[in-house]
Amino acid sequence: AQPYIIYMGEVPETKTSIEDKHHNLLTAAIGDEEIARQAKIYSYGKSFNGFVARLLPQEARKLSDEDEVVSVFANTKRKLHTTRSWDFLGMPETSGSRNSKFESNIIVGVLDTGIYINAPSFDDKGFGPAPAKWKGKCMKGGNFTGCNKKVIGAKYFNLDDAATEPLTPADDDGHGTHTSSTAAGVAVKGASFYGIAKGTARGGAPSARIAVYKVCWGAGCSDMDLLAGFDEAIADGVDLVSVSIGGPSRDFFSDPIAIGSFHAMKRGILTSCSGGNDGPLDYTVENVAPWVMTVAASSIDRQFRTEFKLGNGKSYDGLSINTFFPKKQMYPLISGTLAADAGHQSYLNASACDYGSLKQDKVKGRVVYCEGYSGQEDTIKQLGGVGIIASGDSSADVDVAFVMALPGTTVSSKDGEKIDRYINSTKNPRAVISRTRTAKMKAPFIAAFSSRGPQLITLNILKPDLAAPGIDILAAYSKLPPVTEDPLDRRHATFNILSGTSMACPHAVAAAAYVKSFHPHWSPAAIKSALMTTAMPMKIKDQFAELSSGSGQINPVKAVNPGLVYDITMRSYISFLCKEGYNGTTIALLTGGKKKFNCSSFKRAHGTDGLNYPSMHLQLTDTSASISAIFLRTVTNVGSGKTVYKARVTAPEGLSIQVIPDTLEFDKLHEKRSFKVVVEGGRVKKGTHIMSGSLEWSDSRHR
Repeated sequence: AQPYIIYMGEVPETKTSIEDKHHNLLTAAIGDEEIARQAKIYSYGKSFNGFVARLLPQEARKLSDEDEVVSVFANTKRKLHTTRSWDFLGMPETSGSRNSKFESNIIVGVLDTGIYINAPSFDDKGFGPAPAKWKGKCMKGGNFTGCNKKVIGAKYFNLDDAATEPLTPADDDGHGTHTSSTAAGVAVKGASFYGIAKGTARGGAPSARIAVYKVCWGAGCSDMDLLAGFDEAIADGVDLVSVSIGGPSRDFFSDPIAIGSFHAMKRGILTSCSGGNDGPLDYTVENVAPWVMTVAASSIDRQFRTEFKLGNGKSYDGLSINTFFPKKQMYPLISGTLAADAGHQSYLNASACDYGSLKQDKVKGRVVYCEGYSGQEDTIKQLGGVGIIASGDSSADVDVAFVMALPGTTVSSKDGEKIDRYINSTKNPRAVISRTRTAKMKAPFIAAFSSRGPQLITLNILKPDLAAPGIDILAAYSKLPPVTEDPLDRRHATFNILSGTSMACPHAVAAAAYVKSFHPHWSPAAIKSALMTTAMPMKIKDQFAELSSGSGQINPVKAVNPGLVYDITMRSYISFLCKEGYNGTTIALLTGGKKKFNCSSFKRAHGTDGLNYPSMHLQLTDTSASISAIFLRTVTNVGSGKTVYKARVTAPEGLSIQVIPDTLEFDKLHEKRSFKVVVEGGRVKKGTHIMSGSLEWSDSRHR
């Protein structure tokens, strides 16, 4: 038997014990009350209905046939999306242009690896008591001194007893501390990583409170723990949820993040999720439910460069975060190929410095050149090596500077070949690696590792939604683990530099908190719309264009005053799900309440995508067909009372885009106006993968 999650939709209104109901269903499926009692692992019931139990496949099938059950799916493990951002985005540090009083009532729920409460980023000096609506609590555990007025809640979930480390909300990994402080850490002056990237480190919503739900352990993030985190966070009273975790996209109601964020949305809570680190390939984006804000990772205008010099006087620039100063002017240099242990297993690659392929006496005291980078510092260090130069254009890592566990850097394959030639043509090859320096670069562009669309679940909803900084981000870190994954690394720090869509997600959450502090009553869809329609299109585009970036890089200050928003109600999402083919029984369970709703209870969703989404997207499944789409949209005026908006369209060659009507007149605030966008074109030219255009509504003050 293995653990399955049985998801049953909305919490029932009748007050009979949910746990009894779960037990009865389980007994009927298993056929023995005692075995059923032992099989149940956990009951959800605060914010949605469901339970976890150990089942055989036939018992799972039996449960999925029950009318009260939406879905039954096996518990899987998901992973963290990790491998001077706020100034680059134009966010004010001073409270003059902030609504700090409202911001300090906003609670950001972070589902992650826990938190290192003693980091300076979580200092609660000057904070008042927790907001009155807060119902959460603080669990105890090792290395955790309890919550404070900044971090007001901390819970952990280990439902399948998979954790091998101590049970505590404390962060043994560093990831959760990093994401929490990016979203809402207080300003810390003079922060740096061993003197690199020195400046003020701050979260995007420094006055907001943080509530932590530890759902990830050494072995990964279990579906059942993730759902438990959502169940509690929603009931505790968080305003926003940040989830830098993902896994392969699945049908919405067999996906714990889509389920949790759906119930959060029903209660007015926006969930922001990382889009995944499986780029630069297309069709890789994760966390694609339309009620989620899916975030891609973009660059800021800073890069970490590490220079190294060869004995022949030639210098090269690599990418890395190398905190070490060289102690000598030059060190002996060797390649993995020349340092090979003649007796190593044939499947090991010495040129790549694989573990077990190198001879200690050839590595000791030398800098080693390796082909390709996969964190080989551990190997070099164990053999007494003093540095590493790794070449390789692993397409995903071309723009990331990794923190090195010993002096080191990564270089392009082209430079790597020159280094290899130098080693092979010189009697005593030598090299020295300098400490990392920061350099300016053109930005923003989408990180190579950031997962690309289009998505595979709902073909006509564009994902990712938008982009936020996710390359080389300095933020708080836990002092419990070392700063790299190398167990021999003795360095522990309260700040670290990480990359990933994991880092982009909390930037977007903070931007949402910033908008919410000015508009506390806006719906999750309205906040997301404001961030999408004011986002800056990418300055530097790649071949997948908007499939990489969505609407563009967040611009939080502009998003406070978007002029118009595309709002989406719970009823609209239900109509959309009906259009997507979900049946009446499922719809009844999702909406809850005494009245048994089905698809005919809701207005039919029309148009190509069936949803009032802030972006418009058509995925052609048949490339020989001609292009034809109709998008129906309604905008709400949130700008100024009486105003007139005019449409401006840019269309790529071979596509006609018509907006009807192309003028919208508003007499007052909160008034709604509808329009349709008709897109037509012939067959797509061979070799064309994406065609993009834009629609801009402008009233001279907003666009």
